[in-house]
Amino acid sequence: MAKEVISVGGQDRVVREDTAKAYRGVNWALVSVAAFILITAFLAVVFLFSATNQGNLNSPQEIDNTRSR
Repeated sequence: MAKEVISVGGQDRVVREDTAKAYRGVNWALVSVAAFILITAFLAVVFLFSATNQGNLNSPQEIDNTRSR
């Protein structure tokens, strides 16, 4: 069986090839999820900031009040 070296907690460990691939896969998955959350939060802040600066951010109650007039 092929062996690979991975770094866990600052220590190098020799593990099987399939274990090393699984370890790298989990790391990439966590990085991808974190990036998605950061991008989504950034876009939400940008859109909310632009909406409040334009004065178009209305509550549902305000929207219903303008429709009933």
